[in-house]
Amino acid sequence: MAKPDKPNMPVLKLHIPEPAVRPGDEADFSNIVVPDVDQIARPDEATKPEDLRELAFGLVRVLDDDGKATGSWNPGLTPDQLREMLRHMMMLRAFDDRMFRAQRQGKTSFYMKSTGEEATSVATTMALSRDDMCFPSYRQQGILVTRGYPLVEMMNQIYSNRGDHLLGRQLPIMYSAPDYGFFSISGNLTTQYPQAVGWAMASASKGDSRIAAVWCGEGSTAEGDFHSAMTFAAVYNAPVIMQVVNNQWAISSFSGFAGGERTTFAARAVGYGVAGLRVDGNDPLAVYAAMRWAADRARTNNGPTLIEYFTYRAEGHSTSDDPEAYRAAEEYAKWPMGDPVERLKAHLIGLGEWDDERHIAQAEELLAQVKAEQKKAEEKGVLGHGLHQPFETMFTDVFEDLPWHLKEQSEQMVTEQRSKFGPDWEPK
Repeated sequence: MAKPDKPNMPVLKLHIPEPAVRPGDEADFSNIVVPDVDQIARPDEATKPEDLRELAFGLVRVLDDDGKATGSWNPGLTPDQLREMLRHMMMLRAFDDRMFRAQRQGKTSFYMKSTGEEATSVATTMALSRDDMCFPSYRQQGILVTRGYPLVEMMNQIYSNRGDHLLGRQLPIMYSAPDYGFFSISGNLTTQYPQAVGWAMASASKGDSRIAAVWCGEGSTAEGDFHSAMTFAAVYNAPVIMQVVNNQWAISSFSGFAGGERTTFAARAVGYGVAGLRVDGNDPLAVYAAMRWAADRARTNNGPTLIEYFTYRAEGHSTSDDPEAYRAAEEYAKWPMGDPVERLKAHLIGLGEWDDERHIAQAEELLAQVKAEQKKAEEKGVLGHGLHQPFETMFTDVFEDLPWHLKEQSEQMVTEQRSKFGPDWEPK
């Protein structure tokens, strides 16, 4: 080690973030403080950002430890709305399980489950208007489920089969459904943030009434695009809701590498002068209430909001990931905020509006529906079983005029195919 230039000063040390527990250790969340419901009351939507500072460091909650909805953040949803929310989350979970199994069976190359995070896409979408534009990350398939996008179309995209309207040119789970207010997913982290802010600015400049909502994981907040988007949103008072799904892990890196050791992710709003909320991401009613508050704020020209959903990723990052290699076993079972599906179920049962029998029956009904849609999708092919799309589509829809070198490559491939399959072979 080199000697310091100033002997009377301490040697500088670099801090390397380190998770509290590792594989083989016992899961421990004793450091997490879960405040009482309504410890910070719901403010008016027009409150100035500087008067909202506490909300970026607290935790918005509605469901207490007994499953009762209390406090000023309680959105007062009807039993029918609560049952609809539960159904969407259960459908999402059934869909995830089937597609995960399909990947393990070799029918697709890749899948990402949202187990434990269902409220952050289902409850949020229910709090938006149908024509608001959503800019998702790659774990928000619940938006499409909630807005009634056909499950078979999602599966066609996952399988890259003959029914895939993206023609097999997107990584599985990177959907695009603009007619459902679902912007195309990009594999490049956080590019959706400046896109969402730009869309919201355009909506405002046209005098429209639609707002934008965007999602990313806590690890992605370390990307430059996140901060550029925050700057533009603050400067131009864009009608956008920026959401950070803090599920504790960015692939195999824990949240400390994105700054989670220092402060909350919602606290980043403070430095930009925008409203910031930190929310119990496993409390579907709190998630809904926070999103509705932010949506009302944006729609009344009171500016953008940054929301952090404090949740936990129950499964691996994707089917390519083994979480046992970097985190303690049984962590999700010990997560102090519980499971969003089970919490909403318990709340409805407590109201006398649900029971275990109906819950089991609904789970079986939804699984049967998913299986039926899966069968329809697989009739159009699965990934790796032949050429499902017309040969020439790999060269189309990128350039207005196809460059000469791509035309040359296309012709070369036709020549190679004819030499392989005969002179009468034609692109299909």
